Amino acid sequence: MNTRFDGKVVLITGGGSGLGQATAVQLATEGAKLALVDVSADGLARTAAEIEKAAPGTEVRQITADVSLETDVERYVAETKKAFGRIDGFFNNAGIEGRQNLTEDFTSEEFQRVVAINLQGVFLGLKHVLKVMREQGSGTVVNSASVGGIRGVGNQSGYAAAKHGVVGLTRNSGVEYGQFGITIKAIAPGGIMTPMVEASLKQVDPVNWEEVGRQFSSSNPMKRLGRPEEVAHLVAFLLSDQASYINATVISIDGGQSEQY
Repeated sequence: MNTRFDGKVVLITGGGSGLGQATAVQLATEGAKLALVDVSADGLARTAAEIEKAAPGTEVRQITADVSLETDVERYVAETKKAFGRIDGFFNNAGIEGRQNLTEDFTSEEFQRVVAINLQGVFLGLKHVLKVMREQGSGTVVNSASVGGIRGVGNQSGYAAAKHGVVGLTRNSGVEYGQFGITIKAIAPGGIMTPMVEASLKQVDPVNWEEVGRQFSSSNPMKRLGRPEEVAHLVAFLLSDQASYINATVISIDGGQSEQY
């Protein structure tokens, strides 16, 4: 049994579904203590149930919060530290897909909401978690960017702008905090079969969304969508001591999608 995270405390935002849920389950099987944050209390409960099945007895704290609100971010960080005393790893992952549309047809409110969660939420998480990590003299952060953070994606200007911002925050903060024994990196997933991707496919065609997914997959060099568990394995590695010299960079996990132009 892998015990890379025995005694380690990992905080995960967006822990109620998708990549956050898959990563929480993976880390639990490797011995981590977990603080899970999500806007959905039901989602958190489902993740906790999956963790109990995979790794009975895992210490899990469920925290309902909106990552775009600084008061909520301060609270989830404080609750994690109170419960466990420290934060060794942070998967800064919460995000939404937003509505698909041409740039000229986005409302300011739609754009701002996507940026508030996908970019400001990441910034606020960094701001408050890094204070804890700097005090303890160690820590590792993995931010969720996207293929949309390293190339354009049609009809998703808010999402792409936010994820490009996450890439910039990752590189900049990694340069700043390496001197304090903290590493910061980002992942750039492509099409991964999560509830968020399913919602995006349903925006294209609510009835035949599975066929839309197959068409999208056909343009990928591997001819399929990724699985959340595949991303979870990468995040676990990046959070572990085995990735201690990886800093201020972005790792793609997209089957080669970002090389298709």
